[in-house]
Amino acid sequence: MVRYEWRGTFHSHEVEVLHAEGFMRERSFTWDWLGQVDRHSLGWVCARQNAALVGWVNVAWDGGVHAFLLDTLVASSHRRRGIAVQLVGHAVNAARAAECEWLHVDFGPQLRDFYWAACGFTPTDAGVIRL
Repeated sequence: MVRYEWRGTFHSHEVEVLHAEGFMRERSFTWDWLGQVDRHSLGWVCARQNAALVGWVNVAWDGGVHAFLLDTLVASSHRRRGIAVQLVGHAVNAARAAECEWLHVDFGPQLRDFYWAACGFTPTDAGVIRL
């Protein structure tokens, strides 16, 4: 059984493992995920099966009414089980409880069905500049 916890306890190296796998890059183990999200985010959701961190999502925010979903991650061994949908659902509920008015997310075209159909986001015009 997978447990979900808003602002759950985690170690930075656990998120780094998920992040490296999710974005297909080398692990660095130098990023202070806990310090970063503790200082700059509304919160995050941890998904654990037994003691293992199998999913994680960050809810950054502007300190007011806009929240931003970042780094929805699920271990490859646990994908296609609805864990990501549950992570996003918990994030939506927590942002709503914090009286945010908007939850933004950006994603590649391969994730449209996930965010639009499975999670309930709606299409909108947006812009981005690669820096």
